Amino acid sequence: MSKPVIVSGIQPTGNLHIGNYLGAVKNWLELQNSGKYDLYIFIADLHSLTGKLTAAQLREQVKITVVELLAAGIDPNKTTFFVQSHVKEHAELAWVFNCVTLMSELEKMTQFKEKASQQISATAGLFTYPILQAADILIYKGALVPVGQDQIQHVELTRDIARWFNNKYGVFFPETKHLLTNVPKVMSLLEPEKKMSKSLGAGHVIDMCESPEEINNKLKKAVTATVGGEVAPGVTNLLGLLKEFGDNNIYTQFVKSEKQGNIRYGDLKNTLAEAVSDYFSKFREKRSKLLKDTKKLDKILAKGAKKASKVAQNNMKEVRKLVGVR
Repeated sequence: MSKPVIVSGIQPTGNLHIGNYLGAVKNWLELQNSGKYDLYIFIADLHSLTGKLTAAQLREQVKITVVELLAAGIDPNKTTFFVQSHVKEHAELAWVFNCVTLMSELEKMTQFKEKASQQISATAGLFTYPILQAADILIYKGALVPVGQDQIQHVELTRDIARWFNNKYGVFFPETKHLLTNVPKVMSLLEPEKKMSKSLGAGHVIDMCESPEEINNKLKKAVTATVGGEVAPGVTNLLGLLKEFGDNNIYTQFVKSEKQGNIRYGDLKNTLAEAVSDYFSKFREKRSKLLKDTKKLDKILAKGAKKASKVAQNNMKEVRKLVGVR
């Protein structure tokens, strides 16, 4: 009996930070190692074209993201791991889906509204971004997509697109469902009311690859100010990170100290810095080795693209027949 197909991707943004890890990568590893799913993970370089990266920057960031996912534990023998643009059928299927999707449906996408508001002029690519996402998933007949609460809308659109296609051409695609993940909220170190993001600046995030010294220096500057006797957002954030990366008994002690009002924030920061550093120590070693072995990276990506392409080509061949093109 075939396993449920799970598809997920990540944009190449250079070094991954601990928010990326807790928000996506850790969950992928659990799904991969469960043995219950047929898992496809890809680097979404085509999606990155909606941004402002130069060609050289994009190539470098793809390399870094590939290296870091492998170093984190993505196993090419368990997961079909590849770069989006290496499988041409993603873009081809996106065009077919363009032709069954109403503009009014795309105008409802909250992420388009948010991203468009940050740009002087939004491109057509930014507008049709969710259609390519649907193609990314359905080209492999993805049944499940692991997402946080803020991504459910895009999975719902993917399900709608599959339904519109099936109604017009005959049932072929599954109606994809979201696999809601319990994503811990990781907030900025300097502005803890905002989600951790590189767009805020380097001091707001902790990269997975950073040295113990760098991690310690960043956490020293983390905001912990308490307002009105309540637990400050910055303190809540640091305690949440300690819960994820540190020893549970030590975490419990700090929570108790916070409630009693005798917590020492310097000790909390030092303890957290050590915990995060230790947690990613093997990752840093693997990352360093992989960065020096580009031939190995090329082989891994070629293997993943070949495996993904076989499925994508077969499905696209059937789609062409259904819609009447050759």
